[in-house]
Amino acid sequence: MVSEKLLSLTDLKKQLELIRRTCKKIVFTNGCFDILHVGHVYYLEKARLCGDLLVVGLNSDKSVGAIKGPKRPIVPQEERAEVLAGLWMVDFITIFDEIDPLEVIKSLTPDVLIKGADWSEDKIIGTDHVKAGGGEVARIPMIHAVSTTKIIDTIINRFG
Repeated sequence: MVSEKLLSLTDLKKQLELIRRTCKKIVFTNGCFDILHVGHVYYLEKARLCGDLLVVGLNSDKSVGAIKGPKRPIVPQEERAEVLAGLWMVDFITIFDEIDPLEVIKSLTPDVLIKGADWSEDKIIGTDHVKAGGGEVARIPMIHAVSTTKIIDTIINRFG
């Protein structure tokens, strides 16, 4: 079952155009969110606090494989989307096939673009577009002790 929060980019753009009329601040972030963990939840909570609603661009299975390698993702995109949709702080999700979210960002033009603090602002994809539209970019500190890769490594080491 796919959540009502999961929309195609075209449908999401239409929905956000309606929401913008109410002067709500739209926040956007993106990621793979493979094997959801406490670091993801912390990050998404902090992102949501930067505006009135949070849109998550979710890397498709194809793009995760291109970024992380042929053994990833562990969890298929439909299931990753459903797990994200179950979180209170996530209002909408759209899945994209590209390696980076630039086209999604250009299409949606969020008011706030969020990325982890491990990215310098000049390396955050979409920064120029968001700022040109009057928006802002925010960087959220990461919980470095936790990552999907570390979880996978722990499983392999314990049960390998």
